[in-house]
Amino acid sequence: MSLQLEPVIGLEIHVQLKTKTKMFCSCDNRGENLPPNTAICPICLAHPGTLPWPNEQAVRFAVLLGSALGAQLDPVLRFDRKHYFYPDLPKGYQISQFDHPTCSGGSFTFEVPGTNVPRNSATVRIERAHLEEDAAKSFHGTAGETLVDFNRAGTPLIETVTHPDFKTPFEARCFLQELRLLVRTLGISEGDMEKGHLRCDANISMRPVGDENLYAKTEIKNLNSFRSVERALEFEIKRQSELWEAGTPPTLTTTRGWDDANQKTTEQRSKEGLKDYRFFPEPDLPFCDISAIIAEERRHLPELPHAKRARFQAEYGFTAPDARQFVEHESLAEYAENVMSEFLAWVRSELPETSEEEFKPRAAKLVSGWLLSKYLGALSEMGREFSRDIITPENFAELLTLLYRTKINSTTAQTVLKKMIETGADPSHILEDEKLTGADEQSIDLWIAEVIAANPAQVAEFKAGKFSLLQFFLGQVMKKSRGTADPETTAEKIKDALE
Repeated sequence: MSLQLEPVIGLEIHVQLKTKTKMFCSCDNRGENLPPNTAICPICLAHPGTLPWPNEQAVRFAVLLGSALGAQLDPVLRFDRKHYFYPDLPKGYQISQFDHPTCSGGSFTFEVPGTNVPRNSATVRIERAHLEEDAAKSFHGTAGETLVDFNRAGTPLIETVTHPDFKTPFEARCFLQELRLLVRTLGISEGDMEKGHLRCDANISMRPVGDENLYAKTEIKNLNSFRSVERALEFEIKRQSELWEAGTPPTLTTTRGWDDANQKTTEQRSKEGLKDYRFFPEPDLPFCDISAIIAEERRHLPELPHAKRARFQAEYGFTAPDARQFVEHESLAEYAENVMSEFLAWVRSELPETSEEEFKPRAAKLVSGWLLSKYLGALSEMGREFSRDIITPENFAELLTLLYRTKINSTTAQTVLKKMIETGADPSHILEDEKLTGADEQSIDLWIAEVIAANPAQVAEFKAGKFSLLQFFLGQVMKKSRGTADPETTAEKIKDALE
């Protein structure tokens, strides 16, 4: 009988903060965009006699993240030295936080979309989130040489450590995607994994189902994408399960690297324990009272993504998937709210007899469909990125109102939309300038007669019972009208003419 095992997964996430300067000096914090070894100074190179000082903006960002996670915030800022040797760590130690992190405890709730998942919503406990500085960056050549760029040395980081609460690799991936959205919403980081703004180490062990003990874990390094995190954890589940089945489960805590090319982890070394780091208080940085910063930043906490998604569904009637897509991009979410507000105002003024209960579901469907599908699709076809400056919310709402009131049909609206993207003009002027206003009955009758006269074979087939040809005739008339004829009315007219 096969042994029933379950994974125990926890994450350590480093978020690179987008401050102007580094964590403990005034060097430019945009080193990744500068020539190697140009954003450096004696402090971040650890020259003898230099003294660090903490970056206030980084402290404020840590307080913001801790507040969003519901963490306990330490009113006293203190740092420690964490000793280990690497060629890209110029001091031989890292300034970090040990037993008094700025943020302790808290939790993070996130959605797990899909049908074949253990749970659709998960809450993961946060152990801590602390401030520290980044190391430099090593580049390994093909001939065995190693070059070091110290631009990154001293970059401010927040390391967030979770409890081992994840049930599947997919949950870990969803958590990271939601955390990226959170740090972007807070404005503290770009959260781009491919650029190293968000880096993840994943800890995983296996245990028999029902066993509450924790066994030797493996820490997986070099995870630079959401997909890599999920695949690396899946590989480790398979590898460690085979060891358990063979009666040789892991007994040592080890570090393994992720080989993306071969889709497997490779052993690097045994993992250091806390005593190996020889933590002690940083003597060059005195304790600092940050209680005033905590009080101030708590007042600046914005609406968080999960709360905004819930509000978009409750207030505007958007579906859960549409609300998620809007909130994923802050500028798009703001634009959708403005469009919805203007659209509601248009309908209330022009159709005062329409009730909110009747209108809102239709409005939500119309706004989400045209924003997320038609508008973003048209921008993509034209090679342009979304910006609220391309079409004002007022003009977009006017276009939707014309659609809602059947003043124009979908075909005409899409033509107008592309013209709005190109010119920024309002839809009414485009309809007038392009002569796209609704076709009159006399013109529709003339086009129907022309189409029937030009297609005698199809007319005969229709009269013989091939009624599906109605769509053929309708398409021909719509083409002649440049999409301005009302499809429903026109179809009825064609049927009458063919009988």
